[in-house]
Amino acid sequence: MIEIIIGAACGITSVIIWWAIWYFAVVKKKKKKMEEEVRKEAEVIKQKKLLEVKEKFLSKKNELDKEIHQRNQQLQQAENRSKQRELSLNQRQDELNRRKQETEAIRTKLETQQILLEKKEEELDARQADLVNQERSKLEELSGLSADEAKQQLIDSLKDEARTNAQAYINEIMDEAKINANKEAKRIIIQSIQRVATETAVENSVTVFHIDNDEVKGRVIGREGRNIRALENATGVEIVVDDTPEAIVISAFDPVRREICRLALHQLVSDGRIHPARIEEVVAKVKKQVEEEIQETGKRTTIDLGIHGLHPELVRIIGKMKYRSSYGQNLLQHARETANLCAVMASELGLNPKKAKRAGLLHDIGKVPDEEPEMPHALYGAKLAEKYKEKPDICNAIGAHHEETEMTSLIAPIVQVCDAISGARPGARREIVEAYIKRLKDLENIAMSYPGVTKTYAIQAGRELRVIVGADKIDDKQTEKLSGEIATRIQNEMTYPGQVKITVIRETRSVAYAK
Repeated sequence: MIEIIIGAACGITSVIIWWAIWYFAVVKKKKKKMEEEVRKEAEVIKQKKLLEVKEKFLSKKNELDKEIHQRNQQLQQAENRSKQRELSLNQRQDELNRRKQETEAIRTKLETQQILLEKKEEELDARQADLVNQERSKLEELSGLSADEAKQQLIDSLKDEARTNAQAYINEIMDEAKINANKEAKRIIIQSIQRVATETAVENSVTVFHIDNDEVKGRVIGREGRNIRALENATGVEIVVDDTPEAIVISAFDPVRREICRLALHQLVSDGRIHPARIEEVVAKVKKQVEEEIQETGKRTTIDLGIHGLHPELVRIIGKMKYRSSYGQNLLQHARETANLCAVMASELGLNPKKAKRAGLLHDIGKVPDEEPEMPHALYGAKLAEKYKEKPDICNAIGAHHEETEMTSLIAPIVQVCDAISGARPGARREIVEAYIKRLKDLENIAMSYPGVTKTYAIQAGRELRVIVGADKIDDKQTEKLSGEIATRIQNEMTYPGQVKITVIRETRSVAYAK
């Protein structure tokens, strides 16, 4: 049994060994076959890659050949151009050398001729001097005058003739210019005034505060007048309480103070609590309220006029104009009117209307200072404008609108004229009678101070001055000179709205009697 098992085991083992040998042979054969296939595929891939590399190499080579060919062509062209340029430069150099030689020859010839001309000129000068001396001697013998005396007489006669001709020419030009200028100026001014029509309002120096009854008036006065005194001390105004029924008069030249006092009184009367401590509290609140109103008024004015980029302090000054007046005319209304007039007139004259409007609005900022300046308002306004970075031409227009400084821009005379137009309209300003009479007397006294003047008359509310001169004291030419001198002196010494016309009258009468 054991032998059978051993024999079976040996048979199985031999079968396994044989199968293993066969399997390994088959596997080796397949592996060899696979290696051969892989080698063949690798060889094919290698050949393909070599072909691709060769193709890329050939294409790159062709591209490089083309590029080299193009560059060679460019180099050849550049070389040809340089050769042509060199050839032309050589030709030009030859031409310049030739011209230089010709110029040198001409210069030499001219120098020779110049020497000859100088010699001839010297000879002619000497001959002319001899002839002049001979002629001068003959003239001195014939006239009995020396050369200097004769020259002086000739100069005097020529001066008189030239003065007469010049005066006639000046008069002719001035007459023609006056006709044309007056016509054009009147057109522009009338058109500007028509396009800018504003209401006329005159400011007063007092404000009337209305109350309901005399009981409220007594509470406002307070015990022994303490409330009135506290209100006057807090606001800086004068309060007049008289027998006028249902009214309290607030008097002050500063409209801001009057407005603060009026608003404070209104709040105190509405509240009913009227005592010194309450008065001080309300006045402080009202001052803050008025300051805010000033800022808002300034902003609203600049927006309405289309003016931008102003310094905040200038905006506050513009708002403060609402509470100021000049000769009874509200300053803010006057500034707005002047700004609009400046814009219209600048447009008519072909100038910048925005810049002219800006200068017109700011021209009177020197009238509302926080502290009292020691200079005229025009110069102080120009200083403020310069301080707050306004342009030089606008500063000059502000400072020169009363001719207190020289006008250096075209906007300056426009601002001056528009300021005069706004202030000279009927009803725009109010002057006291004494000032009006004094201005008329000053006009007549200035004219009477000149020699030869016999009578003077200020007419048309001071807009015209008639000057009568003696016919035996002044001739016609002197009358023209006299009118100009009087006008210049009035401009320099007096302040007046609009313009003053000076008319000098010279009359000659010849009287005879037949007997």
